[in-house]
Amino acid sequence: MFKKVFPILFSISILFMSCESASQLLQTANTVLTGSDSAVPSSLEIGNGLKEALEIGISTGANRLSAKDGYLGNSLVKVLFPPEAQKVEKTMRDLGLGAMVDKAIVSFNRGAEKAAKEAAPIFVSAIKSMTINDAMGILLGQPDAATSYLKQSTYNELKSRFTPVIDRSLNEVQATKYWSDVITRYNQIPLVQKVNPDLTTYVTEKALDGLFLMVAKEELNIRDKVSARSTSLLQKVFAYADSKK
Repeated sequence: MFKKVFPILFSISILFMSCESASQLLQTANTVLTGSDSAVPSSLEIGNGLKEALEIGISTGANRLSAKDGYLGNSLVKVLFPPEAQKVEKTMRDLGLGAMVDKAIVSFNRGAEKAAKEAAPIFVSAIKSMTINDAMGILLGQPDAATSYLKQSTYNELKSRFTPVIDRSLNEVQATKYWSDVITRYNQIPLVQKVNPDLTTYVTEKALDGLFLMVAKEELNIRDKVSARSTSLLQKVFAYADSKK
């Protein structure tokens, strides 16, 4: 009975209101009659929106890194000599052996680029297992909340998958040879402290650091830039998150 009478009384009252007030009342009435607010995403929409955002971040970040020069050409993630071997690099360059050092650095990054192709299916599996509570916490959490969730959920598996790929890749692109040449030559220099870091472990960890850095950049991009929200669902979900700041 209320739903039949309410529209008549409501229409009369609108005649005495400004357009802005009437618009606000119409929205309120729709919420009263339908029990929902179209501007507020449902739990399902929030979950789907977050998964969509993560998939965009993953595909964009991982694809860029797995392309040629994805690591090598990006100063933010480029794999350089291990900290404990930076003295090696300087000494070799001072001795005019910079070309040998450069070959080693190129080979590190080629190995990382090949390994980055392994990331997507592992990320997708983690996204599919995300709960509604996970999604809500991510949406209203810190700017890197989604990346942190992925890192916590996938890092160990990614490392176990990356390690053999990195190891094979380093051998395929002769990184192990170049590295061995550099270290062997350096260790022959009189009075230097001999070094030999675990190259595979180091490149694997640097490759993963770079991967999560790029995913975080894409997450921040979607959170901060309306233009980066490429679907209506992303727009709705993140507009809701914006309203909660």
